[in-house]
Amino acid sequence: MSLSWLPNAISLLRIALVVPILSFILDDKFVWALALIWLAAFSDGIDGYLASRFNWHSRLGALLDPVADKLLVAGTFITLAVTQHIPVWLAVITILRDVIIVCGAIAYHYIVGPVHGEPTRISKLNTALQLLFLLFVLSRAGFGWPDEITITILGAAILVTVVISGVDYVWTWACRARRNVQNAV
Repeated sequence: MSLSWLPNAISLLRIALVVPILSFILDDKFVWALALIWLAAFSDGIDGYLASRFNWHSRLGALLDPVADKLLVAGTFITLAVTQHIPVWLAVITILRDVIIVCGAIAYHYIVGPVHGEPTRISKLNTALQLLFLLFVLSRAGFGWPDEITITILGAAILVTVVISGVDYVWTWACRARRNVQNAV
């Protein structure tokens, strides 16, 4: 019996965790939100490891994994901005990058051809920094640790990686689209 469905099931679990995490934040139950964010971050690593280690890749998994990441990060950033735990501008720029990437993927799909999810190293770093930032912000709200400067520095690192990874995605996919159009002519 193959367990190739397991990475997709783990991604679905991460999607299911989004609503409880946001509810806990809104109810000021930061320890519970923090525990679920840890679970989501850990499961993200596990499903990636399983897919890679056992070659359990699928088209569904290539879509579910980034959707789970985007829902978790965007939902948590919005909720933390609304509850004034993070600056609104950081939530906006983080979500704007994702909106640009999703709109670009949709446009590419309809104009050029199928999109195959290929996160770049800088994008993976950006996601890791975002998850670490969320863990630190929730830890600060729940336990008073780490200090504000640590969170500020991490927020600045997110700003830098958001901009670099956003530009990288736009540039890479624009070049790929141009090559496909040139090859078709």
